[in-house]
Amino acid sequence: MKKSYLLRGLSIMLVLAFALTACQPAQPAATVEPTKEEVGGFQIPEVQEGKFNVAMVLIGPHDDGGWSQAHYEGLEYIAKNVPDTHVAYIENVPEGADSEQVFRALSRKGFNLIFGTSFGFMDPMETVANEFPDVGYIHISGFKSNEKNFGNLFGGMEVMKYLGGMLAGARAQQDGNAKLGYMATFPIPEELRLGNAIALGMRATCPECTMDVRWINTWHDPVKEKEAAASLFDAGSQVVFTGADTPAVADVATEKGKWGVTYDWFGSCKAERCLTAPYWNWGPVYAKIASEVKAGTYKFGWDYFDADSGGLGLYGFMEGETPTKGVSELDPEVVNQVKDLVAKSLTGEFNRFSVFSGPINDNTGKEIVPAGAALEQIDLDQFPEMGLGCKYCMKWWAEGITAELPSTE
Repeated sequence: MKKSYLLRGLSIMLVLAFALTACQPAQPAATVEPTKEEVGGFQIPEVQEGKFNVAMVLIGPHDDGGWSQAHYEGLEYIAKNVPDTHVAYIENVPEGADSEQVFRALSRKGFNLIFGTSFGFMDPMETVANEFPDVGYIHISGFKSNEKNFGNLFGGMEVMKYLGGMLAGARAQQDGNAKLGYMATFPIPEELRLGNAIALGMRATCPECTMDVRWINTWHDPVKEKEAAASLFDAGSQVVFTGADTPAVADVATEKGKWGVTYDWFGSCKAERCLTAPYWNWGPVYAKIASEVKAGTYKFGWDYFDADSGGLGLYGFMEGETPTKGVSELDPEVVNQVKDLVAKSLTGEFNRFSVFSGPINDNTGKEIVPAGAALEQIDLDQFPEMGLGCKYCMKWWAEGITAELPSTE
């Protein structure tokens, strides 16, 4: 009997439930967001219809406090200053085959302009550019261009490294320890010419100073960078420069009670013992290129800018900046010399060719550049075995550098 009442009750409840459901308005079917295309473990961003679409491929994190962050902020500058433009980026992309897949995928998506921000992206970008003639490609550093849709871009950072070398030489001399260090990345012309620029600046204010070099064979590795910086400091260096991405060198300098010179990004010189930072300001340069590519007027080739473009800086010496404590303690005559050369660099009177004007000797005492002569761009970009006609090919260490020349095979 109880069972019969229970069954009857359940039946009534089911009827009511169906009736109530029938009275409710129809609900839309659940939707699934479209999955972004993934290539080689990287999410490929979408383009926006009706916009000029710009993509950037970064070797490290976009907030690395150095090289990649400076480029990322340049990309943000494009978004704010070039009308009707959509920007996107992919970070932590290794050089080589992985990057080729990423450049190809971005091209297929329909991006109009793609920036590749590491030396090792050069060959992959060249390959993909030939497959997509209607897409523009700008490679940062390197030395290749097809003069059609694949261009090379870099700037005269030799100037700011030279001026940083002047400050570092004066600091080392004042501290009574005439020894500097340079934490270099890969044995490519870029790293040799920047190291040589530091040494030439160092010798301008401290003729007795020498500079050691450590190769770390990476662009971005905070652990390796700290280890290499510590190695140079422990070997006796008073001031250490970095060619890598993060501000690790200044952090280690603060621990050791010495001085570090950071690189790439204006915000990298925050540690107590950061002396200065040669840095990039990519925004104005990128916005100019994006505007010209969008208008169809940009000429893809070899685009090398100097400080008068607004694309280069030396921390503590640019408008609105204050010299660090380590610089303010230096001989005012040296500081004023640097201020004067910074001002001349901004008007174009002092540039990368001024830095590499003769006479210049290498670290064996051999004259490389005679008085009255100066390096040309091809000399800065090439090793002799590349076979493109450089006269003073950048395969030598300047006087004052104690390291052996690295193998470039």
